[in-house]
Amino acid sequence: MWLFAAFLAVPIIEIALFIQVGGLIGLWPTLAIVVLTAVLGTYLVRSQGVQALNNVRRSFSDLNDPTEPLAHGAMILVAGVLLLTPGFFTDAVGFALLTPPVRAAVFNYLRKNIKVQRFEMGRGPGPQRPQGHRRPGGRGDVIDGDYEDVTAAEDVLPPKQPTHPGSGWTKH
Repeated sequence: MWLFAAFLAVPIIEIALFIQVGGLIGLWPTLAIVVLTAVLGTYLVRSQGVQALNNVRRSFSDLNDPTEPLAHGAMILVAGVLLLTPGFFTDAVGFALLTPPVRAAVFNYLRKNIKVQRFEMGRGPGPQRPQGHRRPGGRGDVIDGDYEDVTAAEDVLPPKQPTHPGSGWTKH
């Protein structure tokens, strides 16, 4: 219900603001402000998005919980969508989401009000299957294959010659 109210209220707010601002400063300055906020918003979203992506990578490489950097990245993405949407209200909300204190407040609010029931990643500690047991739709744990010893072929074949001068990164 609240989503329906938002889809109904936001365009009405935007139209009312366009009429008020356009009546106050005129058509062309109003349109210039809309285009300027879209360009400025694109630049800010791009720079902050790179920073958020680096924070996510750092949390993965340090084996830290990536929840907060991912949430900040998602909010920056939403800010970008809002800033590219023409309107003063959506621009105000978009610019607000680009400020780290607002994102932190939204994240803390969401963390308090969203409960994760279960999170699973990869093949975790679960019920162990007997050796050779097939999972539904799976192919089992046994892999059949053939092999051929090719170590003797090195003595028979001539050494490879490069077909290009090389990149300079390796020694010949």
